Amino acid sequence: MKRREFLVFAASLASVPALREAFGQGAGDFGAFVESLRAPARAAGVSAEIFDSVASGLTVDQSLAGKRAAQGEFVRPLKTYVEEAASPARAAKGKASANKFAGPLRQIAAQYGAPPEMIVALWGMESDFGASHGDRDVLRSLATLAFLHPDNPVYGQEFVAGLVLMQRGIAREKLRGSWAGAMGDPQFMPSAYLKYARSFDGRGAPDIWSSGPDSLASIANFLKESGWRPGLPPLIEAQVPAGFDYAMLRADFSAFARAGFKALDGGALPAAGEAMLFFPAGAPSPAFLLSENFFVLKAYNFSDSYAFAGSVLADRIAGRPVLREKWPNEAQPLDQAEREAIQRGLTARGLYDGKIDGRFGPVTRLAIHAFQRKSGVAKADGYPSRAVLELLKK
Repeated sequence: MKRREFLVFAASLASVPALREAFGQGAGDFGAFVESLRAPARAAGVSAEIFDSVASGLTVDQSLAGKRAAQGEFVRPLKTYVEEAASPARAAKGKASANKFAGPLRQIAAQYGAPPEMIVALWGMESDFGASHGDRDVLRSLATLAFLHPDNPVYGQEFVAGLVLMQRGIAREKLRGSWAGAMGDPQFMPSAYLKYARSFDGRGAPDIWSSGPDSLASIANFLKESGWRPGLPPLIEAQVPAGFDYAMLRADFSAFARAGFKALDGGALPAAGEAMLFFPAGAPSPAFLLSENFFVLKAYNFSDSYAFAGSVLADRIAGRPVLREKWPNEAQPLDQAEREAIQRGLTARGLYDGKIDGRFGPVTRLAIHAFQRKSGVAKADGYPSRAVLELLKK
């Protein structure tokens, strides 16, 4: 899903009673539901004329039913997702795009502190370097998602943010994009555009629909504002030392260095900063150390697979060798129900208090690690395997 899980347009909107009441409705009349968003739109500065021009004749997009459960970056095996999202062919296209915009990229990287290859990689991950924006009516999509999913008020907030864009002069016909409401080359949600979009030359409204430099500057600004640390790689392929006891999954880089971890390419580990040990296919190999910048990428898209693939794609665009260790194929990947069963089992043991959604990120992996340690598993890798599921059933 694009831009992501999601950025809230303004905290004040969530406190508007009419919005909260609207999202407690469940099924009902779509026209009345859209009308219930008039008050929060007015509070955000949207005129009656703008609201009426959108609300008049707006209909439910029934094709969006069930879309939230079908996000590939959350449900597909990591290996498969990375092979496609960070393929050599996409990396070659990324190199060509980086060369085309080499001049602007140098200025953007210097201004915002993010490396050119990472900026271009996210451009490729989001819209295939501008080739695929999506052509849905963003406001219709957001209104539909808000109506179909009253449990998530952010869809309605994003709908209001889209109206704010129109109030600021963005033409309605510009507001086209993905089924989730993301727009332009960076696939920003309306609130993300308001917060992060930047024009490269500093003149006029940022054009993330047809200007490569504006899109690249906007992506770079997102990374900077989300806490990107210059010079820190998001992930480092690592060599696990012989005799490692798997007691720690998250620690400072210096702690991993003292334990004997080394970068597989022979380079030094970062001197400081927190890292998380990550086994994408389970122990013993391959293994990666995820830095704070990896979690900045997760601010763009909450999926570990997305952040991992974006990091690999950036390395390939820069010409750095990656994925040196061969990944084993998983014979029986867990399905959605089994992934949720792992989370329920961890919850029952007081080790996990997050959502039961089958999406495995650091919180779930740390909980699995704690469970493995308590259960006496020798290689407590935090990996959501079938063996973990069977152990939880016992």
